Amino acid sequence: MPHVVLPREILPTDGRFGCGPSKIRAAQLEHLVGPGASILGTSHRKSPVKNLVGSTRARLAELLRLPVGYEIILGNGGSTAFWDAAAFGLIERRAQNLVFGEFGGKFASAAAAPWLEAPDVRKAEPGTSLVAEAVTGVDVYAWPHNETSTGVATEIRRVHGDEGALTVIDATSAAGGIDFSVAEADVYYFAPQKNLGSDGGLWYAAVSPAAIERIERIAASGRYIPEFLSLKNALDNSRLQQTLNTPAVSTLLLLDSQLEWILENGGLQWADARTHESSQALYDWAEASEVATPFVANPADRSPVVATIDFVEGVDAAAISDSLRHNGIVDTEPYRKLGRNQLRIATFVSIEPDDVRQLIRSIDYTLEHL
Repeated sequence: MPHVVLPREILPTDGRFGCGPSKIRAAQLEHLVGPGASILGTSHRKSPVKNLVGSTRARLAELLRLPVGYEIILGNGGSTAFWDAAAFGLIERRAQNLVFGEFGGKFASAAAAPWLEAPDVRKAEPGTSLVAEAVTGVDVYAWPHNETSTGVATEIRRVHGDEGALTVIDATSAAGGIDFSVAEADVYYFAPQKNLGSDGGLWYAAVSPAAIERIERIAASGRYIPEFLSLKNALDNSRLQQTLNTPAVSTLLLLDSQLEWILENGGLQWADARTHESSQALYDWAEASEVATPFVANPADRSPVVATIDFVEGVDAAAISDSLRHNGIVDTEPYRKLGRNQLRIATFVSIEPDDVRQLIRSIDYTLEHL
């Protein structure tokens, strides 16, 4: 496939625009080989690693502005593991799952476990969103804060259904990049490889007192729960500043460094402004273009951290992304299962807004010369 050689002056300083794993800043890598070097390769049951776990929990609590009684817990595995853990230890009888992309659909599949009632699955067309609706008998209302596959972001508002019903939010590509009130959710869970600039291998969750009570009650109910997927185990171990099994220590170090950077710059409000600046530059460009348009039609649904841009027939988005890749601008391809003629561009907090503006210049140049 032919590609265009881009002039050096229009290249981004850093060409990583993937939706995960995402760009890791140089300062984080320096943290690994600097302060972190003496921790890597040491026991996860001793104070250096336990203190590191405690630091990530404390900094996440500060970043998310946790209300009194909420806790940060963590466990082995990523969001995929958490979906199964929720089916075992968080959903009591039945969930309502909003599906408008890949992540919402995967949690809905996990919620269809044979020991639970069939979930109330509500689907929207990709590129649009849904709002949860209270239904008698539903005890968990679940949806993504940001759908990574489509670039749709949602508003987080607690569902007032049956007494004790929980609002459970998948935040893997939103956490650390979109401002919101965590008090509107009972569980806000995520893996740290997006805005939080780390690697996979762990999940974190901000859990409310009601969610903690639910976790403990189901664990004591006699329901079979595999040890690895036990949220009660995760809760108990988190309070001891550890995980059930050996954690990915490099993931912890990268995360801790990223959290420190975000907090020093102004926390979630600063991160939100930064991701909005980057994504809005892309949306404004696409709306003004004769060949491109934002895939998400409703501006209120457009994600500030994952921008999806469609191209008209006759303009090959795959050729654009391939040509960009030859110039060191990588991972702008669309979500593989969506199958659209589009680019998907991460605007996570680590990505410089100026690099997004340079990316736009590079796309324009490629369109002109390809």
